[in-house]
Amino acid sequence: MFDLKGRVAAVSGASSGLGQQMARAFAKQGANLAIMARRVERLETFKKELEKEYKVKVIAIKCDVTNTDEINAAAEAVEKEFGKVDILLNCAGSAKNNDTLHMTDEEWDFTIATDETSVFKMTRAFGNIMKKNNYGRIINIASIYGMVGNAEIPTIAYHASKGAVVNFTRAAACELAKDGITVNAICPGFFYTELTTETLDSDFFKTFANNHVPMGRYGKEGELDAAAVFLASEEARYVTGVILPVDGGYTAA
Repeated sequence: MFDLKGRVAAVSGASSGLGQQMARAFAKQGANLAIMARRVERLETFKKELEKEYKVKVIAIKCDVTNTDEINAAAEAVEKEFGKVDILLNCAGSAKNNDTLHMTDEEWDFTIATDETSVFKMTRAFGNIMKKNNYGRIINIASIYGMVGNAEIPTIAYHASKGAVVNFTRAAACELAKDGITVNAICPGFFYTELTTETLDSDFFKTFANNHVPMGRYGKEGELDAAAVFLASEEARYVTGVILPVDGGYTAA
């Protein structure tokens, strides 16, 4: 089960963190890859690692997910190279944190463009390629903060953007089902990334996680992989519109 040989997976945010981890998981299952990010030099290094270790075909594409022209060019490049795209993982993201009463327009607009609008634009570009083959798996990386609020970190725009991704996923799942495309979202809990390391390493947050995450710890590297591989697989063909928390029980508490 969950064999991805012959499939083509396009992964945004693949230069580091969770995007890189899940791209590796797809390669391990045999998928060919288009890895995308702004930092193309990191992508080239990662591309060589994947090709050497997993013997799959990989292309690296510079793509700023806030730039419509770069998104459309990336989609065209993937179709030209592989003739199709089967899986899209929308993982690129960033945020500027502040609370509701102090957030600036610039902080809000940056976060919404990067974490919400980009998901729509990527889905539009790659979904139109999937539609040609009446087959696709779109996986959006949202967040537990798209499902609940919080009183520990002032990050109102991040909450808003990830909440929008959650319901965008449901709406797109309904619209694209007729085209053979499933659309699902994963909501990670507390995992280490370049954006979260400073917060997660603080004594305050370690105590918070111990008290509020039922499993009493942060997520470990690789613990999102199974969810991504499942949702990308043929076996998940009847699963669409699902919002899947991978959070050690945080949203259940």
